[in-house]
Amino acid sequence: MARRKREVEAVVERVDGGLAELMPDPERGRAWTLLVDGAPQSHVDLDDPTYLDFAYQRRLGHIADLVAPPGKPVRAVHLGGGGFTLARYIAATRPRSTQQVVERDAALVQLVRRELPLDGNARVRVRATDAREALAKIPDGWADLLIADVFSGARTPAHLTSTEFLADVRRVVRPGGYYAANLADGPPLAHLRGQIATAAAVFPELALAADPAVLRGRRFGNAVLLASDQELPIADLTRRIASDPHPGRVEHGRALKDFTGGAAAVTDAGAVASPAPPPGVFR
Repeated sequence: MARRKREVEAVVERVDGGLAELMPDPERGRAWTLLVDGAPQSHVDLDDPTYLDFAYQRRLGHIADLVAPPGKPVRAVHLGGGGFTLARYIAATRPRSTQQVVERDAALVQLVRRELPLDGNARVRVRATDAREALAKIPDGWADLLIADVFSGARTPAHLTSTEFLADVRRVVRPGGYYAANLADGPPLAHLRGQIATAAAVFPELALAADPAVLRGRRFGNAVLLASDQELPIADLTRRIASDPHPGRVEHGRALKDFTGGAAAVTDAGAVASPAPPPGVFR
């Protein structure tokens, strides 16, 4: 077996949310996978920020590609920082974009800034605070794209799953802009169905992208929910996701409503965190 082109050790540090590990990617020169308490959070290629390794991040990248004409600068909000993967992607594909990243774990932000520094030309502001508190301070209609990818202990916090939260999201997203959320669930998909119903109570247009096995309730995994107040580019999104290295399926319209199965929207009063991944899911 060929030796690695570089001998680089993992970086392991305790952060606010647990034990963070930056693992070098043996296949790519300056690429790293970020894990927190064993759960993969991000993959970052410092030499090629347009490279998206995780399937769900590729789906979010497609959404970022479709939110505006190619190359046009956008204003984006990222709730959940991780390794700032999508912020790096947008900065590379849409120069002069203005972005806000909200990551509650201040120690994790320091680790990522030190070991995986952002491009000095990227207009990315990083704030170490609670996602919902930060959202409340963003002006009405500011964002072309708002991405929610917030996990604490591999679970989405309860206060980021409600209609009240999404009402503030819609306030921040401009007319015609997109809201995209990374959701994680497994059989019987009660959380995922509830999140679709919650988004449908706030946004008139929805789509869901995921691995077919996840949608069939055969395994735990990620699903990307896309919402807007205007018609979505379903055909383009479907084509892009179907052509990925790990092809996904897009549900929308009647099929998505049927998938939701009459689930009720979630409010602050009854909100709970997303389910914990089953043991061994990340091995």
